[in-house]
Amino acid sequence: MKKIIALFVVLCSMNTIAQSTSQHDSLTLRKLYDMSLLNGQSYAWLDHLSNNIGGRLSGSVNAQRAVEYTKAELEKLGLDRVWLQPVMVPKWTRGNPEYAYVQTPGGPSNTVNILALGGSVATPDTGLRAKVIEVQGIEDLARYGREQIEGKIVFFNRPMRADLIHTFEAYGGCVDQRYSGAAEAAKYGAAGVIVRSLSHKIDDYPHTGSMSYGDLPNDKRIPAAAISTKDAEYLSGMLKLNKDLDFYYKMNCRNFEDVESYNVIGEIKGSERPEEIIVVGGHLDSWDVGDGSHDDGAGVVQSMEVLRLFKETGIRPKRTIRVVLFMNEENGLRGGNKYAEIAGKNKENHIFALESDAGGFTPRGFSFDARDSQFEKIQSWKPHFEPYLIHYFARGSSGADIGPLKNGSTVLAGLRPDSQRYFDHHHAATDTFDAVNKRELELGAATMASLVYLVDKYGFDGIQNDPEILK
Repeated sequence: MKKIIALFVVLCSMNTIAQSTSQHDSLTLRKLYDMSLLNGQSYAWLDHLSNNIGGRLSGSVNAQRAVEYTKAELEKLGLDRVWLQPVMVPKWTRGNPEYAYVQTPGGPSNTVNILALGGSVATPDTGLRAKVIEVQGIEDLARYGREQIEGKIVFFNRPMRADLIHTFEAYGGCVDQRYSGAAEAAKYGAAGVIVRSLSHKIDDYPHTGSMSYGDLPNDKRIPAAAISTKDAEYLSGMLKLNKDLDFYYKMNCRNFEDVESYNVIGEIKGSERPEEIIVVGGHLDSWDVGDGSHDDGAGVVQSMEVLRLFKETGIRPKRTIRVVLFMNEENGLRGGNKYAEIAGKNKENHIFALESDAGGFTPRGFSFDARDSQFEKIQSWKPHFEPYLIHYFARGSSGADIGPLKNGSTVLAGLRPDSQRYFDHHHAATDTFDAVNKRELELGAATMASLVYLVDKYGFDGIQNDPEILK
C-alpha cells in the first residue's frame, strides 16, 4: 500500500512539473510574440533593404550594399560574433529593358511584356524574329520533333495548376519549362524560347527566374524570356486563329565571370552546449525587378529578428543560435553550398536549421525534413502554437539554402506562410515593400523565434542512437 501511495505521489509530482514547464514555455512564447508585435524591428529593416537598397541580384552593387547593411545591423545587436563568409557567385546583368511584339501577316504589331530569364544569352543586336510553336511542356518537344521546331521560337505555355491548394506544388509542376526549356528546345534547333510566367494571377507582369543551359556549348545557346500571363493568353489565342504569326523580341542581357560576394553570419554562443548549432536564415540576394521584399527580404529580416528577440527578452540559449543570410539562392545556390562546405570542414555539429523563403505572409506553420523520432518530438510542441492559429506541422521540404546541411541527423525546417498570394509577386516587378503586411511579417518572425526557443531548450537528445539513423 505504501508503495502504491509513493508511486501516486511521484506521478502527481511529475505531472505538476510537466504542467509548470508547459506553462513556462507558453509564457515565454507569449513574450516573444509580444516583443515582435509591439516592439519589432523586422519591418523597419525590410523598409531599408527594399526602399533604400532595392533589388539585390548576385554580383551587383546592391547585393554588396545589402551585405554591408545587414552586417552592420547585426553588429548593433551585441551578438557574440558577426562575420562575412566569402563565396564566389555568378554575375549576370539584364541590360536595357526587353522589348517584344506579336505580328500577324499584313496586320499591326502588338507589344507584349517579357523579361529575360536569369542566365539567358542575349538576342542578336537587331533582335530575334521568327514563327512560333506553342507547347505545353518539355515532354511536348519530342512529339513535334525537329521538323516542326527548327528555326522557330518555342512558346512554353503550361500554366500553374489552379486546383492544387499548395501553390508550391503547382509551381513545381511547371518550373522545369522555365529552368530547362531553352536547353531542351535548342536540341531540336529552336531559335529561341518564351515561357509563360509562373503565377496564377492573370496580369501584365512577367516573372523572371533562373534557367540553365546544362552542358550546351555557348554557340548553341538560345535566348530565353518569360512572358506575362495575360500576354501568354493573348499569344495562345492568336495562334489558334493564325499559326503563321511572327514573334519578335530583343534582349540585352550578359553573363560575366564569377565575382566575390558573402554570406552574412551572426551568432549567440550557447551557454551550455555551444558546440551544438541551430541555424536560422533566408537569402539576401533577389532578382533585379521589384525590390525582393517577399523573396527573400522577409526571410532575411525575420531571421535577424529571431536573434534580436532572444536578446531583448533575456533568453540565454543553451546551444549556439546562428543567423545566416545566404547569398546567391536565386541563380546558383552558391551561398548555401559554401556554408555547408565550411561547416563540414570545421566539423560543426548542426542539430537544426530553419529557413524562411516563402514570403512574408501570415504564418501557418512549418514543414520538417526529419526522422520519425525527431518529428514525433516536434509534434509535441504543436499545442504551444495553436493559440496563434498556427496548426500546420507536416513532413516535407525545408529550404534550398539549408538543404546542403542534410546529413541524416540534422533536422531541417521551413516556415510555411499562407501561400495563396505568394506567386502573384514571386520574381516579378510587383515584389515590393508595399505588398508586405507589417503584422504578418512580425507574426512570422515570432513564430520562428518560438520554434528555435523550443529546439534550443529540449534539443534532440538520443537521436544519435535512433535505429533509423544507425541503419
